[in-house]
Amino acid sequence: MADLKKKLIVVGDRILVRPEHGEERTGAGLYLPQSAVAARQAQGGWVVTVGPGVPIPEPVDFDEDQLDEHNEPRYLPMQAQEGDYAVFLKKAAIEITFEKKQYLIVPNAAILVLIREEWDPTSNGNDDWPGNTTN
Repeated sequence: MADLKKKLIVVGDRILVRPEHGEERTGAGLYLPQSAVAARQAQGGWVVTVGPGVPIPEPVDFDEDQLDEHNEPRYLPMQAQEGDYAVFLKKAAIEITFEKKQYLIVPNAAILVLIREEWDPTSNGNDDWPGNTTN
């Protein structure tokens, strides 16, 4: 008998996040233990996968009989993508364990900001961020 592989399927407007654990570094360069960080309202982690998005209802056309049709549902896609770093409201997240790994299920509305790394082929290696004074 073949081994079956289990897979988490995220539904709706939810995001599966691998939480970032451990110490956190402050702006001054100090490392804070997890116990000191626990009181914060926001948390961060890496997006593992996202649901299809918010369902969009199909427009109803009363001239045609749509009861016999089985249209595929349409979704409004979310901004989060696999590999993004997400900062979200900690109290909105639900912690789960799947195959001995910790994950958080976060609703899209709880995402505060996404950090996405994109390669710029026109960049010459300089840091082009606004406010950078090293150029």
